[in-house]
Amino acid sequence: MMNIPWDQPATLIDLDGKTPIIGTISDCVRHFSIFKPFAKAQARILLTRPVFREGQRTRTWVLNPNEIDALAQRWAAEYGSEQ
Repeated sequence: MMNIPWDQPATLIDLDGKTPIIGTISDCVRHFSIFKPFAKAQARILLTRPVFREGQRTRTWVLNPNEIDALAQRWAAEYGSEQ
């Protein structure tokens, strides 16, 4: 699992071109967690600092829906209903 600090600046975008959410990883993950399945499938997070992906040789600036979902699960495990 990626170890991205919750306070790292990031931008949540979707492939439909809706207004992005600019904030922290925490903000982006919490917004993602309330999306409907279609919106989740279209979501991406743009990072301000690239991270390593398991199984890849290079770092990435973009998180895909499955990676965002893993962060949402990490958030829920760490903070539960404090959202």
